[in-house]
Amino acid sequence: QRIVDSMVNLLWFMLACYGLTYLVVYASIFDRIRPSKEGFGGFGKLFHCTLCFGFHAGWFLFAINRWTELFTFEYTLANFLICGCVGSGTSYLLSMLVDDFGLKINREK
Repeated sequence: QRIVDSMVNLLWFMLACYGLTYLVVYASIFDRIRPSKEGFGGFGKLFHCTLCFGFHAGWFLFAINRWTELFTFEYTLANFLICGCVGSGTSYLLSMLVDDFGLKINREK
């Protein structure tokens, strides 16, 4: 049962990372406030890259995990880095597989 609970925690965490990343990087609601890629001395690229922003979404969600019941992680430096990496990988992978129209499938004409 403990393993199942851990897997469910991780799944919720990964979906939350992907959702937060997708909103910030692609959602039109953020178009007016999303900096350009050249903004902030080049750090604006962060807001246009699912791999980059996914890392920051991961550590942010890790940092606030005490205020949610969806996932809980012990506050350690290792977990901080791992959650950032999981957020980055998950966000990038899912953004490569799914878009606004469903699964991305290369179709030959």
